[in-house]
Amino acid sequence: MSSDDLKKRVAEAALEYVQDVDVLGIGTGSTVGYFIAALSRIKHRLDGVVSSSEATTHQLQACKIPVLDLNAVGPLPLYVDGADEITRHLQMIKGGGGALTREKIIAAASEQFICIADQSKLVDVLGTSPLPVEVIPMARSHVGRELLRRGGQPVLRENFITDNGNLILDVYNLHILEPVKMEAEFNNIAGVVTVGLFALRPADVLLLGMVDGGIETIRS
Repeated sequence: MSSDDLKKRVAEAALEYVQDVDVLGIGTGSTVGYFIAALSRIKHRLDGVVSSSEATTHQLQACKIPVLDLNAVGPLPLYVDGADEITRHLQMIKGGGGALTREKIIAAASEQFICIADQSKLVDVLGTSPLPVEVIPMARSHVGRELLRRGGQPVLRENFITDNGNLILDVYNLHILEPVKMEAEFNNIAGVVTVGLFALRPADVLLLGMVDGGIETIRS
């Protein structure tokens, strides 16, 4: 079964969690794209969706699903998003698509966070993928030096500006044994908007598409 097939299957499985929800938050990425396509079939039951990125907003609008402002709807019952990497403790690296700040805000504002991913995203220790860090442009060099001092190898994401007008440093060579501690420490570097570690607010449920075609459900 191909990676796309796995993503489609796990996106379809996530619809079960939307049965009694009229407003939800949605993340960004290829797996989320399949979820939006599935969600369009039941859009008549929804009041709307809070989007984590301009890219996701465009997909929702193409499916004629109303896009809502988080400030207007308050706490959300549900947030659905993917991950670059995730452990069985449901801690994640996210931000490969550059939407980590808005994703983190929506996750924090949601009662339940469902992560949808294929089996290749499951890891024992975070850090195989680079860790995205969104930074204020004037702080790029300062933040880079601080990340180097902490053992990372920051690389500026070329020709990329976030939806918030900021830069992304992708940090390589990290072996993240204490995700909660690292998230707090990196977030406290002056000039960092946020870091793509989702450990302080991990997922509540992981729906994992398996290569045999099944769906494994892991709960916190």
